[in-house]
Amino acid sequence: MEEEQFTIFDHEMKPIGVAARSEVHKQGYWHETFQCWFVSREEDEHYIYLQIRSADKKDYPSLYDITAAGHLLSDETVEDGIREIKEEIGIDVKFDELKSLGIMKYAIENNKIIDREFAHVFLYQSNRSFEDFTLQTEEVAGMLKAKLSDFSGLWRKNRANIEIEGYELNESGKKQFFRKIVSREHFVPHSEQYYMDVIEAIYRYLD
Repeated sequence: MEEEQFTIFDHEMKPIGVAARSEVHKQGYWHETFQCWFVSREEDEHYIYLQIRSADKKDYPSLYDITAAGHLLSDETVEDGIREIKEEIGIDVKFDELKSLGIMKYAIENNKIIDREFAHVFLYQSNRSFEDFTLQTEEVAGMLKAKLSDFSGLWRKNRANIEIEGYELNESGKKQFFRKIVSREHFVPHSEQYYMDVIEAIYRYLD
């Protein structure tokens, strides 16, 4: 199967060519991603939704991550990135229902990859429930939610752990619900600044 091709950029987001996915992460080329955070309101409380990455994922298996996200291919626009929401968690969303939180520039470097992204970050406000999600099991093992105020406190280091609730799919595809206490180590290690920027932007755009 032909490898995915990404548009690559310099650090000022000027296009400099196209490269295969593996080469992008090997050489550390800047590239574009689409990210969407779901937030719901229940009575007087806002909740933020995260996906549980599949245990079979090469990068960050079983960690908690952005509600839905993925890379933009070289022939895609930012609007095309909305496909990630449908593919990963089975929710039909129109692009004009999203609120743009801006382009966030960040990088993760470890012994496996050099991941430098211009992330097009969006907020989707809804009253979706866990029953609404249909998961792409190769990518996503479950869904969870946390109080937005708790999530904010966790990344601002006002607290060491928070309570979450959610579900994981078992081997027969049934939802196994849970409620537990977690810390920062349970989440994909995006930079702390990234998390704080996202949280600040979400609060700014909430209805």
